[in-house]
Amino acid sequence: MINLNNLNNLLFGVYPYVAVIVFLVASWIRFDREQYTWKADSSQLLNGKNFRLASNLFHIGVIFVLSGHLVGLLTPESIYHHFISSPNKQLLAMISGGFFGFICLIGLVMLINRRLTDARVRANSKKSDIMILFLLLIQLLLGLTTIFISTSHLDGSVMILLADWAQNIVTFHGIQAADSIESVNIIYKLHIFVGLTMVLIFPFTRLVHIISVPVWYLGRCYQVVRER
Repeated sequence: MINLNNLNNLLFGVYPYVAVIVFLVASWIRFDREQYTWKADSSQLLNGKNFRLASNLFHIGVIFVLSGHLVGLLTPESIYHHFISSPNKQLLAMISGGFFGFICLIGLVMLINRRLTDARVRANSKKSDIMILFLLLIQLLLGLTTIFISTSHLDGSVMILLADWAQNIVTFHGIQAADSIESVNIIYKLHIFVGLTMVLIFPFTRLVHIISVPVWYLGRCYQVVRER
């Protein structure tokens, strides 16, 4: 019989570090050995109809959602209490996260529909392309579901537990991190687990383009263009 406490420690105290190690090592190996595969594989040229709208909705939504998670989870309670209380911070997270999460959901559903129904796009899609889209959909739906669950504890108590988990993870206190969320709703745990799984598989998918910011473009030499 599986010990639930040990399983909790494994999934939320050990698995985060496994995911990060795989992310770092595999990303480095892929960038070093297979740079021509390090790309977004955009399908816009195959069929650009509605692509820009769907892509913009998805990316705007996901950027704000991820930024909100990072700031919300990693800002210590002692710091943000100078500006906002825990209940108000949770309410802000629910409203802003719900708004941008819904925008992201609309864009993602449009992208999935395009990839599955457009013959040219589908023919040029890898299995991993479709898989990551559906994994994103699952993660997004789990995140939006937590908003409804959060209405049952508007005092910010669970939000503080989730922040304790994230802050303990980044300070290498894995067991304390796992203990801090042992009692939270299963939906929160699934949301965290799927997120960690996405970090784990990140180097093996098109998601690698996220960390490829062409900053060197600003300092490159000018191109010489001559008229005929």
